[in-house]
Amino acid sequence: MKTHLILKTLLFFLSIQGFSYAQKSVLINAFVDNEIKAVNRQISIDSTDSNALFMNTKKGDGLGIFKNISFTKGSIEIDIAGKNLLGRSFVGIAFNIKNDSTYEAVYFRPFNFIAEQQIKKDHMVQYISHPKYTWHKLRKERGGIFENELIQPPKPNDWFHVKIVISEKTVKVFVDGEKEKPDLVVKRLAVSGSDKIGLWTGNNAFGRFKNLEIVKDSK
Repeated sequence: MKTHLILKTLLFFLSIQGFSYAQKSVLINAFVDNEIKAVNRQISIDSTDSNALFMNTKKGDGLGIFKNISFTKGSIEIDIAGKNLLGRSFVGIAFNIKNDSTYEAVYFRPFNFIAEQQIKKDHMVQYISHPKYTWHKLRKERGGIFENELIQPPKPNDWFHVKIVISEKTVKVFVDGEKEKPDLVVKRLAVSGSDKIGLWTGNNAFGRFKNLEIVKDSK
């Protein structure tokens, strides 16, 4: 009788553990299974949210490349959090990652979410295509085309939801449930040649990420 009770208790505990693991996010499962390649960053489970990942601060850009997630066209949705640190908060998503320094990315500057000057407001969201088209080169040579103001900027220290729709030739960015009008629309500056995507943080910036969802376009 005791043996039967112990066995039932053990099976219940294991089922709860299995259920808990299954309910963890795509990001957490990828981290636990060692399926994220960290480039110029350390990645860990966020100390304040067990369903989020944290990328630490370091000089230069950082990546967290998913080893077993493939994506070329469709939509990427994710919750992101940066910080209201002037010139030190750059957080986003990289895609079409061909190597550690060749990729496209969409990222945000949370410290500009509360900017009062229009020139700063215009720099809330940015598209880049490294290594050729950095933010500096694009702003200098094609100002106002590859970065934009958000329609309804979140608070700079809060989580915000991002949807990035990627086609063969364009990238559209929607923030915090905006559906009708994209916050940014750009023509891609690179030819798709990789199905790798990853988390991205900029120079001297940390980032927090959770609730990754991917919908692939099969066309």
